[in-house]
Amino acid sequence: MRKLLNSLYITDESIYLTLDGENIVCKSDGDIKLHIPFLNIESIFCFSYLGCSPALMGKCAEYGIPINFISPNGRFLARVSGKSRGNVFLRKKQYELFANPPDLLRQNTVAAKLANTRSVIKRTLKDYPEADIDGCLSDCAARLNADIEKVFMTEDYDVIMGIEGNCAKAYFGIFNSLILQQKDDFHLSMRTKRPPLDRTNVLLSFMYAIVTADCASALESVGLDSYMGFYHALRPGRESLACDMVEEFRCIVERFVLTMINLKIVQAEDFDVQVSGAVMLNDDGKKKLLARWQEKKRSEIKHPYLKQKIQLGLLPYVQSMLMTKYIRGEIDEYPCYLI
Repeated sequence: MRKLLNSLYITDESIYLTLDGENIVCKSDGDIKLHIPFLNIESIFCFSYLGCSPALMGKCAEYGIPINFISPNGRFLARVSGKSRGNVFLRKKQYELFANPPDLLRQNTVAAKLANTRSVIKRTLKDYPEADIDGCLSDCAARLNADIEKVFMTEDYDVIMGIEGNCAKAYFGIFNSLILQQKDDFHLSMRTKRPPLDRTNVLLSFMYAIVTADCASALESVGLDSYMGFYHALRPGRESLACDMVEEFRCIVERFVLTMINLKIVQAEDFDVQVSGAVMLNDDGKKKLLARWQEKKRSEIKHPYLKQKIQLGLLPYVQSMLMTKYIRGEIDEYPCYLI
């Protein structure tokens, strides 16, 4: 089993990363701020436009440490990784299979997303039944349950996408009812992405970008092409298969964001509002969010398919391995992650 190490998050925009032997060096205005051994790092997330030296990128590629470049407001820009792992025959099978994806693969993916979304609502209903005073949470959970069945009643790709889109609209329509603290500061009017226009949208988009990058790295590490997916449309620069896999994990991000808000770990002062109306996490906000996320990744879950305990941070790698088994024909269906 792969060992979960630390992810290095560079949130200070003045930091430039360089190489010193077997160490990553963080510099600011020419001064060395930190030395970090490669031995302790599994991935790097760089929110700085200054970037890093070619020598460091080469060393990271050699050690299989992906460097993810993300804009300060959380938008994924690019990833530097080493040689493609696995063999060409695995990718050949992937291209052949996903050129005309099995209907059941798409149906299972959407159904898993809706089931996991329902679990977020049911968790709130269980812990805080008073949040459902107007019945909106129960109604949304019932709708998701019914639409899961509808997904398996059609093989039409557009219809499945329509079901998913309508469910997402209904879910984010009741998202404010899941926010139990700081309701005024974290009110979600509607889902907005580029740019996010409120604090809750910022948290969601920021964490979706982090998890998508983790999924892309995991897929590449087992020899799959993260750009060749089966559900999201193929588009230059889009890691479609990583986006497909993230659908299973959105519930984890949403539960995490709700926890950060409801426990008042992040607050209004952790955000900056631009003249354009766009909202961004400031440095303090990013540090709080990423520190708690790294801590959460080390928590243990019981994988529903393997029946084994794993660290949450290893989930993208486990699902990537299961995807390779499915593509090779070693298992009949790809087992989507279900809470």
